Amino acid sequence: MAATMTLAVLPQTGWAVDPAVLAAEAKRIGVASRLAPSVVAIFSRGGQGGGSGVLISPDGYALTNFHVTRGAGTFMKCGLNNGQLYDAVIVGIDPTGDVALVKLLGRDDFPHAVLGDSDTLRVGDWTFAMGNPFLLATDFQPTVTYGIVSGVHRYQYPAGTILEYTDCIQVDTSINPGNSGGPLFSAAGQLVGINGRGSFEKRGRVNSGAGYAISINQIKLFMDHLRSGRVVDHATLGATVTTREDGAVVVDGILDDSEAFRRGLREGDEIVSFGKRPVRSVNQFKNILGIYPKGWKLPLVFRRDQSRTETLLRLRGLHRASELAGPSKPKPGRPGQPKRPARSKTPVAKPPEKYKHLHIKKSGFANYYFNQQEQKRTLAGMSRLGDFAGASGAWVLAGKTAAGETYQLTVAETGVGLSWKQKAYFQELKSAEPLDEPKGSGGLLYAMHMWRTFLAQRDKGFGEFYYLGSEPLDGVGDRVDVVISELGNVRCRWYFDRKEARLLGFDSQRQEDVDECEVRFSGDNQSSGRHWPRTILVRSAGKVLASFGVETVTIRAETAK
Repeated sequence: MAATMTLAVLPQTGWAVDPAVLAAEAKRIGVASRLAPSVVAIFSRGGQGGGSGVLISPDGYALTNFHVTRGAGTFMKCGLNNGQLYDAVIVGIDPTGDVALVKLLGRDDFPHAVLGDSDTLRVGDWTFAMGNPFLLATDFQPTVTYGIVSGVHRYQYPAGTILEYTDCIQVDTSINPGNSGGPLFSAAGQLVGINGRGSFEKRGRVNSGAGYAISINQIKLFMDHLRSGRVVDHATLGATVTTREDGAVVVDGILDDSEAFRRGLREGDEIVSFGKRPVRSVNQFKNILGIYPKGWKLPLVFRRDQSRTETLLRLRGLHRASELAGPSKPKPGRPGQPKRPARSKTPVAKPPEKYKHLHIKKSGFANYYFNQQEQKRTLAGMSRLGDFAGASGAWVLAGKTAAGETYQLTVAETGVGLSWKQKAYFQELKSAEPLDEPKGSGGLLYAMHMWRTFLAQRDKGFGEFYYLGSEPLDGVGDRVDVVISELGNVRCRWYFDRKEARLLGFDSQRQEDVDECEVRFSGDNQSSGRHWPRTILVRSAGKVLASFGVETVTIRAETAK
């Protein structure tokens, strides 16, 4: 029996329409209507340009493009589709990835988008682009365009600036100047990308059917770095690759001082996988590498003469600090900030007196105020460990290693000593360079001095001290919060559990481009009202030095010299 289909009749035309078509239309209209309140119209200082953005949290955090905020300034005005203008302040910027985080002020119940999974997008999927092209949204009602995903995992070279679009989404959904920083939504209404660039060269400054959005999955990796108020950088391996005749991706250049070199990577080695993703082309390698922040540790698999090597690598920064701080003027390769029509009234962004305290200038930061807030949040759990500032004198930890060897570790203000394996090691602290003692530990004794300084003095014991962001612990574990301390040439990364703000350990690097001393804490050992770790695991260069079990802790008065 043949299936029958009932057609709806449009009264205006008398035409018969499949109800499925009307249902799809109603669904699109409903999704666009639901998403519109989260879309932000951003206006630069003086109102001579602007762009778009999207709210991602009820307390006002919003994503946009770096090149939009670069022109908008520290404080800006943002319009929502309720017709209201809100003050906003810059939080953090990613000049390479062309992403910025801003915070709208005045409410704690902003409508916001739901973050999706951009890796699930397929070519042909429908998408919405919403924003303020040509600054047409004078009433803050966002323009909506609808189209399909034309390609995924695209790589777009820098267009005369350091902006580099890696692993991005190509769409034919109309994107024009002013759409910069606006959301790309999936058909279901989830935020899957931030629109920012189009193939406009030789085609004029209008949509050509080839637009590019930064994937939301890349932005998720940087989100906590952006919340730190910093000027963030992307990662590099310290090696370049090329395609061999047989199609393999091989190393054709490597820096001798890179961690990749120290882990055995050499010219001619084949890159098999990186970050647990297979590498089959140079562009694919650049795509994978480009989505990670500087300093992350990731797994690398390479092959030489049919022998596979698996290792973990700390990634270097892609740029010098001066490059990130320098000007980066918009080029025709992306939707920039068009001048607002002269006939329109323009909101002028002047920081209100009541919000001026929300911005603190500091080198290397877009806004140090937000870093201070993240420091407070991350370090909040430290008070539960007890009062280490009052633990004056030498700290003496003793017990046995996992191998059954007895040891005694003494951490004093003048020096650090270790008695272990019938040997004695010592690190003088006054006017002495940090040593790699015991040999191959990455400088365990000096690392213990850093630990004491951190517990007793926090930020007051270091020259530099700031919240970095989050990263997977040891490259493969759960994401942890990271605080950076610097004292002289020694740089430490302090790792905190994100749920309980518990100190999990730290990595101490005596100087740049040497292997770190990796210290991990576990268990709880209470002594005199203070909480010490029950086990201290020490590694360096991928090898375990020892696992020290802490059986006793004594605070002993130091003898004046």
